[in-house]
Amino acid sequence: MTKTENIRNFSIVAHIDHGKSTLADRLIQMTGGLSEREMTEQVLDSMDIEKERGITIKAQTVRLDYKAADGEEYVLNLIDTPGHVDFAYEVSKSMQAVEGSLLVVDASQGVEAQTLANVYQAIEADHEIVPVLNKIDLPAAEPERICRQIEDVIGIDASEAIHTSAKSGLGMEDVLEAIVTRLPAPKGDRDAPLKALLVDSWYDAYLGVVVLVRIMDGTLKKGQKITMMRAGATYPVDRVGVFTPKMVQVEELGPGELGFLTASIKQVRDTNVGDTITTERAGADEPLPGYQPSVPVVFCGIFPVDAAEFEDLRAAVDKLALNDASFSHEVETSAALGFGFRCGFLGLLHLEIITERLEREYDISLITTAPSVVYKMLMKDGTEMEMHNPADMPDVMKIEHIEEPWIKATILVPDEYLGDVLKLCQERRGVQVDLTYAGTRAMVVYKLPLNEVVFDFYDRLKSVTKGYASFDYSIDGYEPGNLVKMAVLVNDEPVDALSVIVHRDKAEPRGRSMCEKLKELIPQHMFKVPIQAAIGGRIIARETISALRKDVTAKCYGGDVSRKRKLLDKQKAGKKKMRQFGKVDIPQEAFINALKMDS
Repeated sequence: MTKTENIRNFSIVAHIDHGKSTLADRLIQMTGGLSEREMTEQVLDSMDIEKERGITIKAQTVRLDYKAADGEEYVLNLIDTPGHVDFAYEVSKSMQAVEGSLLVVDASQGVEAQTLANVYQAIEADHEIVPVLNKIDLPAAEPERICRQIEDVIGIDASEAIHTSAKSGLGMEDVLEAIVTRLPAPKGDRDAPLKALLVDSWYDAYLGVVVLVRIMDGTLKKGQKITMMRAGATYPVDRVGVFTPKMVQVEELGPGELGFLTASIKQVRDTNVGDTITTERAGADEPLPGYQPSVPVVFCGIFPVDAAEFEDLRAAVDKLALNDASFSHEVETSAALGFGFRCGFLGLLHLEIITERLEREYDISLITTAPSVVYKMLMKDGTEMEMHNPADMPDVMKIEHIEEPWIKATILVPDEYLGDVLKLCQERRGVQVDLTYAGTRAMVVYKLPLNEVVFDFYDRLKSVTKGYASFDYSIDGYEPGNLVKMAVLVNDEPVDALSVIVHRDKAEPRGRSMCEKLKELIPQHMFKVPIQAAIGGRIIARETISALRKDVTAKCYGGDVSRKRKLLDKQKAGKKKMRQFGKVDIPQEAFINALKMDS
């Protein structure tokens, strides 16, 4: 049993690629959490995708035992958090479970957009923050300049920032000492009724649902009957333990400790992240404040390339949803693509990761429709409805106006690329809020419609700044916009999978590029095939695929022209009839390419 004053709970926050997971590796190694043989690179990144891409997706926790310079034994609970904007939700919930943060900043790159976003979350959670300058052994490292930058941009004292290199292990002792001396111990009453915060949960094939908890008050033991205060469900506790990163069972967890419990829970849906766990008898009266629920911001349709794989896709999506509470899905049908799912994601990277996991882990080939955002429609009869899919848009005459989500984007960019970034934001209907300088780098704050960002904004931003810009955003509410639904007609038949919501000013160029693209992708038929983009009843762009023709006049040698005319007219009438009854086959590849983001 550990004394509460000898526990330190902290998270590691930083921008992508500034060395959080490597720092966590070194701390595990230094404190003997794993033997040399068990150590791997990025030991806390358990998914293949995390290792390949070098990113953290799920926040992971580990308990380390450390003997400090003063001879005291300490227990350190570390949470390694993701750095990418789409997984900011993982960061925010980790913050509530700990009292301090190590702020890792790359000594050559300096403060980036995500560094700011994650630090502000730590400050909001009232954390004690210890700045750590990582990669100090790089030739390009400038620790003095970066310390000044931390003080100027974030406004926290960096005079005692710890200089480390997580890769080589330099300065790691100082980090451990700083955790013990500079971070506060948790508070909690051992004799009060049990109050535990449900930090995370995931599905394990052998144990059922594993629940990660942070004990605030009281103790959690095996055999207790616990109640989820929000869900109202009661379970007997099967086992209680901690991660060292291996699962180790313990007798009990006391105030301030982070650990896990299993209780024969069948579905992750039964455990709401942020819920309060207490004992069934003589439990706590008031639940903990918990978290804001995660809200999906990007929606897209996921369909199997082979319609026969729909049931496999359903099983795969259900299994993925077991481990990812922020991913929502419902069945939808499309005339062009058959049965599939309408899924909600926290952002484009989240979308990419989920589709990649579906294809890789469950071996299903997928088509994803163009990503769209949630629009709010105020109807003329005073009601309000949400629209996730452009195909579901009601009659325009009934709509008073449509509102679209806007975001507040913070972009940090070197001075020489500032003009390109401003131009890109203006093109995307952005409104400039602020422009300040931190050393030679500009910090631009823009309000942008999310609809313009989900397409390819991030890729464009990286290409115009040669990869030097960093970008972070938060949802800023809904505003009315001049939006229209653009439908695509092939041979006068609307294709629901290709319809999109666009701003009226952007509709024409967008429609034209879509028609040109489809003209190249759809093969020729025996009759002429018109491809049109339309807003309501008005055609705004058109391309025509010419017909395949047989040379019917080949057998006419000489003679009167009316002989040729007669044969051509007969062919023309046949083509007209064909076009009336003919069906245009749009190949699967045409859909996939037409929906690619680069348009």
